[in-house]
Amino acid sequence: MEVALVGLRVLREVAERGTFTAAAEALGYTQPAVSRQIAALEQATGARLFERHPGGVRLTPAGHALLRHAVVALDALDAAERELRGEEDDAGRVRLGFFPAAGAVVVGRALAALHREHPRIQVSTREGGTPSLVRALRTGAIDLALLTSRPPHRSPDTDDPPLHVEPLLEDRLVLAVPAGSPLAARPAVTAEHLAGETWIGSPAGAGEPLLGVWPGLPGRPQVRHAARDWLTKLSLVAAGAGITTVPSTLLSAVPPGVRLVTLDGVPEERRRVSLVRLPGSPTASMDALVHALRQEAAALAE
Repeated sequence: MEVALVGLRVLREVAERGTFTAAAEALGYTQPAVSRQIAALEQATGARLFERHPGGVRLTPAGHALLRHAVVALDALDAAERELRGEEDDAGRVRLGFFPAAGAVVVGRALAALHREHPRIQVSTREGGTPSLVRALRTGAIDLALLTSRPPHRSPDTDDPPLHVEPLLEDRLVLAVPAGSPLAARPAVTAEHLAGETWIGSPAGAGEPLLGVWPGLPGRPQVRHAARDWLTKLSLVAAGAGITTVPSTLLSAVPPGVRLVTLDGVPEERRRVSLVRLPGSPTASMDALVHALRQEAAALAE
């Protein structure tokens, strides 16, 4: 079997991005060029590597098998290039992915603690939803991911080998409302009190639910504002533009003009924050970052 190096890079990019179009944009190629590279790989391997689904593509079992070996080969080549250029190896570098709300409290504080204890460790971060971060883990684009899940807390994917999942923190959803709103003055807020309220949501990507609206409320919510950034969402709440849902652990990051209230008379919405990585032994730098994240999660749970 003879495959081109560029084909393996395209394979990894498509697997991470989830669509040929997104992979083409990331690589600076045209979409037809990406399609041709995948077609050449499929011809060389004699196997179909991707199957289409609403919103994008996913790897076939053969695609998963080839990707595992492609990641090892591409990482080895990247290490060789760094060595030939006289650069330091990447043992002191860690790539962390996290869901949006984690960046407001957990990640920043953990990185500050890590820098105090291990100033030579370099951490790069990226924000994303669960599907995109899981793909990034599988393709070797990141080393660790902070993910959030709802009960019954299934594995973030069903691929092999199973991901290593470590629960860090149990949290619950609360409502963020304007401080001057009648909702902020009520001793108890119920679903009936939310009728007609304007919601501030987060745009949903492929395979991701709409965030910011309390799950399971009757009727169709009025979502008039959409933002992924939590500071933007909370600033809109403070301005009286609407209400949104937030994890209770964001209390310390709430700006003036916002109150966090609980919703009575409906099932409590629990969330679990977990640290996820590929199976195998982590590097010493990864262990140090994991320790800092554990410490910060434990402090928030107190």
